[in-house]
Parts: sequence; structure tokens; C-alpha cells
Amino acid sequence: MYKNFFKYYQNISRRTPILDKWLLGQLIPPLLFAISAFTVVSLSVGVMFDLIRKIVEFGLPISLALKVMLLKLPGFLALSFPMSVLLSTLLAYGKLSSNSEILALRSLGIKTSRLIIPALILSIFMTGLTFYLNNSLVPLSNNYSEALLRDGLGKSVSIERGHDIFFKGYGSFTDPKTNKSTDRNTFLNQIFFSRVVEDNVMKNVTVLDFSKLGYKQILSANEGIFDPENSTWIFSDGRLITLDEGGRTTTIGFEKYVYPLGDGPLRVSKIPESATKMTLKQALAAKKLYEETGDVREARKMSVRIQEKFTLPCACLVFGLIGSSLGSKPNLRSSKSQGFGLSVILILFYYILSFVSSSLGIKGTLTPFLSAWLPVLISLSGGLFLLKKAS
Repeated sequence: MYKNFFKYYQNISRRTPILDKWLLGQLIPPLLFAISAFTVVSLSVGVMFDLIRKIVEFGLPISLALKVMLLKLPGFLALSFPMSVLLSTLLAYGKLSSNSEILALRSLGIKTSRLIIPALILSIFMTGLTFYLNNSLVPLSNNYSEALLRDGLGKSVSIERGHDIFFKGYGSFTDPKTNKSTDRNTFLNQIFFSRVVEDNVMKNVTVLDFSKLGYKQILSANEGIFDPENSTWIFSDGRLITLDEGGRTTTIGFEKYVYPLGDGPLRVSKIPESATKMTLKQALAAKKLYEETGDVREARKMSVRIQEKFTLPCACLVFGLIGSSLGSKPNLRSSKSQGFGLSVILILFYYILSFVSSSLGIKGTLTPFLSAWLPVLISLSGGLFLLKKAS
């Protein structure tokens, strides 16, 4: 296996032009420097300080804290890759420009668009690596690190297990006088909330029911179990409060109560809390679930997050084009501090644009596809303009 890989590498190396080898040699050292710098800074701010506080206050074992930090590392690497590509291309091409090496290459008839090809190839490679981390490794490592941290803290402090489950049921309204239902099935008529779920058992359940016109019902129970055969919920040890049109309130206590509601709450409880903890397959399944239950807003939000799983890695390509185009400008004097400062400004602009566009997509002003890809298209257009100016 290693022999075949070595032969494959030798074949690629022989076919790669000397110019590209030389430019890649100029790009890789600053790329490794940038990845190290951004990852250390973000990891320190995002995880390390919080873990130190837990070690001091809650007695979290140091060995466990180190494991959690290592498991969090892939997520911060995925975030640092696009920024690192920008900084490394700025530094590498800026250095070549300040040493008049780009000018010498141009005098030989080599165009600027040819000079940035190695940077684009490296950016495409980093794009694929970022997509792999975000889609496969990061969700798995984040979930495992949280479980490890929860178990570690459970040895020294008492923390609540489980998480809040919130489910909105959409359907039609029923008129109790005529017993007829409306034709539309897109009305919000049920809100289901459970504080904790353990082994498919909902605990501390509250259900708000608006399905009957003129009536409001509030159901609270200690536990709720889904019956798949009848597609109903069996609640135990609770009470049902009914408020009619005249303002009269009726309260009924029960030991067991059968409530007609599908398995939506149970399926929602199995969805990770955020899209960053989902693989692409899980995100598509979550979107399908929200569409089936009629939750248009959550389905649209998940559609935006699915598109962003592709656009976040593409930031490597965007920043690679912008950084190499800026760095190739004639007579550019770029030190590491200047390159770092310029990188921060460009990164801040790009992610503000992405945040605004994403919010418009979730709101429904833009389509999910357009809201996710608009910052990429705008930035690529800006990169091509800078390349034309540099040429």
C-alpha cells in the first residue's frame, strides 16, 4: 500500500511544473503558521478558559479536560482553515511581490492568473478537507466531548440530564358545535413541551391545545409514553384544564389520559440541538421531519443550514482567490502583522455578510439557496475584480 502511494506521489511530483512546486513551497509554511495561530487563539477563547474554570470550581479531572479539548479541536480547525488560507496567500504572495519576484516572473511573460493557480489548487484541497471535517468528524467529536464532559461533571456536581423538547403541531381547527374541521391543515393548533426525555419517556410534559374553536386546553403530566400501534400518547399522573368561550374553567385530574398526537415530539427529541452537531444526512432528515409536521419556519431554517454546510468550506476558495489577488499587486509591502490585520478585516466583512444573508433566508426574504450562496458569489466577484486589477 505504501509503495503504491509513494509511486503515485512520485508520478504527480514529476508531472507538476517547477513553478507550481516553488509557489506551493512558498504557500505551505505560512499556511501551517496561520492554522496554528488561529486554532490556538480560538481554542483558548472558546474552550480552554471554560475548562480551566470547571477544573477549579467543579473539580473536573485534568486528564478528562485534555480529552474534551482534543475532541473540540476538529471544530476549531474547520473554522480556522478559511482564515488560514487567506492569511497564508496574503503573506506568501505579498512577500514575493515585495521581493520583486512576481515582477521578474511577469517579465518572462507569465500572467498573474497563472501565478495564483497553485493557491487555488491549495484552496480547493482545503475546501474538501473542511467539508469532510464539518460533515463527518466535527458532529461526532462534539457530541462525544459533550457526553464526556457531562459524565465528568456528574462525578462532582449534580446536573440535569436530558434537554428541553419543544414541538409545534400543525393541523386543522374543529368547530365543536358542528363537529366540522377546516380544510386547511397549516394552522398551529398544538404546542408540546417536555423538560426531559429518557429512554423515549417524556417527563414533566405540558401540552397546549387550540384545535377546537373557542376552547383552550392545557394538559400537564408527569410522564408521557408514545403508543406506536394507535399513534397516540399515554400521559400519566396529571390534570387537564379547559377554558371555554364564556371564560369558565374546568379542571380534571387523571392517572392515565390518551391524547391523539403523532410521534413528532419523539422524533424531534432525537434531532441534535444545532446544525453544527448534525451530519448532512441528519440535517436532511430533520428538514423532512419539519416539513411533515408543518413547521415551515424550522424547515426553512434547516434548508439554510444545509446549504451552509457547503458554503462554509467554499470560504477557503473565496479567501484563497482574494488573498492571492491582493498579494500579487505590484510593489505590495506585506509583513505578518499587516497581513494578519488585513485578514481580520476581510474575514469580519465576509462573515457579517454571511450572517445578514443567512438571517434573511431564515426570515423568508431570500430563498435558502440564495441566502447561503450570495456571500460566496459576491466575494468571488470581488476576488476576480482584484485579480483583474493585479494583472
